[in-house]
Amino acid sequence: MTEIEEVIDEGTEHKTWKGKLWSVVKIILIIAVTGGLLYYVFSKVPFTAIQYRLLHANRIWLGTAILCYVISMLFSSWRLLSFFKSINLRLDWRFNLRLYFLGLCYNVLLPGGIGGDGYKIYLLHKRYKLPTKKVFWAIFFDRLSGFWAIGAIVVGLIILIPSFPYHLAYPLAIVSIGSVIYYFVAHKFFKDYTYNFFQAHAKAIGVQTMQLLTIVSLLMAQGFNGKFAPYLLSFLFSSLASVIPFSLGGGGIRDALFLTLARQFNLTDDMAVYLSFGFYLISIIVALFGAYYVFRPKRLEEGLHAIEEE
Repeated sequence: MTEIEEVIDEGTEHKTWKGKLWSVVKIILIIAVTGGLLYYVFSKVPFTAIQYRLLHANRIWLGTAILCYVISMLFSSWRLLSFFKSINLRLDWRFNLRLYFLGLCYNVLLPGGIGGDGYKIYLLHKRYKLPTKKVFWAIFFDRLSGFWAIGAIVVGLIILIPSFPYHLAYPLAIVSIGSVIYYFVAHKFFKDYTYNFFQAHAKAIGVQTMQLLTIVSLLMAQGFNGKFAPYLLSFLFSSLASVIPFSLGGGGIRDALFLTLARQFNLTDDMAVYLSFGFYLISIIVALFGAYYVFRPKRLEEGLHAIEEE
């Protein structure tokens, strides 16, 4: 059973004493892992140094960073809508956007970023009587398109690093061949989810591009005038860690990995932690927009026409 299916089961069935015990243990693990990793990071880089950078950052560039992140979430919601359309789930874009931000809020509060996905699967299954697995695979491919976009952009950034030890033909060949195999496997075994394949993956590039611009804006808020590529590469690799279970929205894990990777590129430690922690704070701020629908779930469909399922 996947963690998403566990979330669905928890929302649809009464928990046994073992389920309740596991819920408590899971919360303890979340706090322990997130807190432990943050303690490790701030033992290497004093929190006062990060606090100073945040308090003295250029406010216009900080606002730009938040705006770029919000736009990346709009792209992400739009991308998910493409996969829903592939399974003939025609959601009103406003309902989809509200549900997406509600999911973001759960992702910040629950481990591994799967809480929001689990809730979306449960709600759409209950509301539209769709098979759970059908909705699950749509959301799975939405996530997978994000991983593909990170890989494609990483190759593009590698070209900008002159000290890269291997010939550029290798990463280009890997991403090209990998993309072809990825498409044909998806088309062969999951054809229903490939009707908007190229459109959705173009939107995935848009998501990651706007998140990179968030990091660029955070750098500019510090008056940075050096090379962006090493910081952006470190950010992209650390983004993969945000889906690891037992962390609050990737908190701690992203920071520790970002710091480790930054040292490989001989980058400034406090700048690296400022970027990862600043991005984490922005993601929390934006995700909390969905808290309104946590407390008032009936407002998800308020003012909308009947949603069609074709």
